[in-house]
Amino acid sequence: MMKPRVLFLTLGGTISTMSSAAGLVPAAGGEALLAMAPGLADLADIRVENLSLLASSSLDLDILLTLRDRIGAVHDADGVVITMGTDALEEVAFGLDLLLPQDRPVVVTGAMRAPVQPGSDFASNILNAVRVAVAAESRGFGVLVVMNEEAHAAVHVAKTHTSSLGAFASPGLGPVAVVAEGEVRLRSRPPQRTGGPIDIKGKFPPVALIKATLGDDGRLLDQVADLGYQGLVIEAMGGGHVRAEWVARLAALASRLPVVYASRTGAGAVLRSTYGYPGSERDLLAAGFVSAGFLSGLKARLLLMVGLMAGDDRAAIAQRFSQFQ
Repeated sequence: MMKPRVLFLTLGGTISTMSSAAGLVPAAGGEALLAMAPGLADLADIRVENLSLLASSSLDLDILLTLRDRIGAVHDADGVVITMGTDALEEVAFGLDLLLPQDRPVVVTGAMRAPVQPGSDFASNILNAVRVAVAAESRGFGVLVVMNEEAHAAVHVAKTHTSSLGAFASPGLGPVAVVAEGEVRLRSRPPQRTGGPIDIKGKFPPVALIKATLGDDGRLLDQVADLGYQGLVIEAMGGGHVRAEWVARLAALASRLPVVYASRTGAGAVLRSTYGYPGSERDLLAAGFVSAGFLSGLKARLLLMVGLMAGDDRAAIAQRFSQFQ
């Protein structure tokens, strides 16, 4: 029987790091990683392409276009696995989820411990990522993140710990699948995205992300438009609340560029009609803000950028966010 074919793209990150005098640094390409992960040859024929060797904190937004184009150009792969650093992993996964069709599995993975560290998770994560990428059950799920024997939907996954092997979770929901005894076992199915992949070209527009904090006087808000930002995401307190003194500034800003409000809490959707005090979610909506729904600030920023690149007006931006409420 012919084995499934997997396109294996590497970007660097902890999963690729080796020891140096300065500490752990990205050094191992995909061929070296596969050689250190036994059992892969039994699962799939793997084609390796090394795209970068960087910490994910040093990646830029154009990596999303590079990955989209490379994946789209390879038609004979049954699934795709991307290895990268975990710092920006949830952003890359969600960005790709917006840009790629769902006709074949695309899996993003990494490691919390380097291959040279005791108890490294790199080999098991690679093995399980390939298992998920070739599983028929994974089709139609969009981009998945596989870490620590769990598969998470890109739209929900978040890095929730700096160093734990179980750092990745889907707060309030859990994984869509687990890998147990070498099998991919489904637990739930994420909601289907409407409208298909978003067609974008050109450069990513700058979109600011500002978190509301205790006692902040909001002076940064006055600089957003003048600094050339084309959109703003506010990570509001709780269900979508800011200082009362922010409201007039935000209303003026929302008249110049699209503004989205998300929650800084890390789980749950922002509110729309519960509170009525100054600075509540009602004030933000009245000022023309768009609700991010359950999207984090990080993901709301990416969706707003992609919408702007696609030429969306205010109404179209609101429509894009409506499927995440």
